[in-house]
Amino acid sequence: MNSEHLKNAAVGALVVATLVTGVIVLAPGDGRDDRPAPTPAARARAAAAAGAPAALPDLNALITDRERRLRARPRDDESWAVLGAAYAERGTRLGDWASFPKAETALRRSLELRPGDRGNTDALLGLAALANARQDFRAARTWAQRAEKQRPRQWTVYPALIDAYSGLGDYESAGKSLDRLTRLHSGSRARAASARIYRDLGWREDAAANAYDAVGGAQGPMEKAVALRVLGDLAWERGEPAEAIESYDHALRLVPDHHPALASRARALASLGRTDEAFRDYRAAFARHPLPEYALETGELYESLGLDTDAQAQYAAMRAAAGQAAANGVDTDLTLARWEADHGAPESAIDRLRPEWIAGRRTPQLADALGWAFFKAGRSKDALPYARKAVEGLRTPLILYHRGEIERARGRYGPARRHIGQALRVNPYFSPLLAPLARNALAALGEPPPGGPKKMTGREGREGKSGSGARRDAAGVEGTSRLDGTVGSGGTAGNGGVGR
Repeated sequence: MNSEHLKNAAVGALVVATLVTGVIVLAPGDGRDDRPAPTPAARARAAAAAGAPAALPDLNALITDRERRLRARPRDDESWAVLGAAYAERGTRLGDWASFPKAETALRRSLELRPGDRGNTDALLGLAALANARQDFRAARTWAQRAEKQRPRQWTVYPALIDAYSGLGDYESAGKSLDRLTRLHSGSRARAASARIYRDLGWREDAAANAYDAVGGAQGPMEKAVALRVLGDLAWERGEPAEAIESYDHALRLVPDHHPALASRARALASLGRTDEAFRDYRAAFARHPLPEYALETGELYESLGLDTDAQAQYAAMRAAAGQAAANGVDTDLTLARWEADHGAPESAIDRLRPEWIAGRRTPQLADALGWAFFKAGRSKDALPYARKAVEGLRTPLILYHRGEIERARGRYGPARRHIGQALRVNPYFSPLLAPLARNALAALGEPPPGGPKKMTGREGREGKSGSGARRDAAGVEGTSRLDGTVGSGGTAGNGGVGR
């Protein structure tokens, strides 16, 4: 994908990141200056129309208002669409997974009353946002593409498309949607969205610049808290936990119950040895939004301190939360696979993730998790192409460490030393469990041999060259075959939607 095309498009990008803001449509006013103050329900619709998250009390008021209206007018397709989108947003914001089936019922009822091809774009977009929230990015893409076909000049179509494409690792299509959105609409949340996309592409400076602009241009407290959390996460990933905590603190002063900032602050606090504060924040984040990954991180922090009983209790909470989410249609396989790979069931992790890869979900996160699962299962030869693919885009310390360990297992000691060393230089605190292992691995690798690298004539050199004897599976990758479907002997993977 042309990098300038994506960078220019990102100036006006607005991604809702699995929220449905922008889908709940505000009816136009009559322009009078003497109108009474808007009701909470009207404020929620106004926030959504501006592409901003509504305050939770206003969102709840909107749900109550639409439920009351539908009891009197059960064939009001617009109210069904608004109600469904509001349920989806509340479920996402609060971890109230039971709201998702209610959202789907309401949105599908809206489509029954007025199909999408007769102009019911709001219901199509509500279903796209719901699918994104459930991590079902293929379904989200289908619903959003249907909406785009009906209303190609409606700006709220494109955030849903961008989320879906990004969730599938199709950054070229996400860039095209960003470009279209830029021509139709701009907003202060655009920069935060662009920062997230740039991060996934490995464009760190662009991500940081857009995150700073997002903070400066944010209007309401929630919008600013979202941007500050993005800024903090970027600081954390480059190994500056104290700076990250400043951003999270600012976000939480604006929105005290902002659970993503709480969990991120817990991670940074733990890296500085402030474990009591970290556990406090993890507990608060999980109470507000029972995401399985929050319990997983808490458990690994306990385990790093030798508190195995407490760790096992957190892992049990993680599995329970994942089960509840899955019962309401949420895909939690990536989190469960990460736990299985590191805690004793790597073959199960492979079984969870490999079908997703074969079906076309090609994100750096999935590539990294699948490669690590193969490695932990003792299949480092199968792991290496996925590890290479992950590093093509998202170069977090965790991903760099994973690749280094896989290369060490393959006898590629120079690249292993480079990648593990880079992970620790960027962020020596990247994981309470794995960072100490990374330091031990780097010590075991020792210093590079004197005189510089020798001529690449051995196995390590041959692995980077093309060949014709590799085998492939339906995904275009297995053993030493390339991830883009072309055959090689373990060489660098093709772009396949993650590279530029």
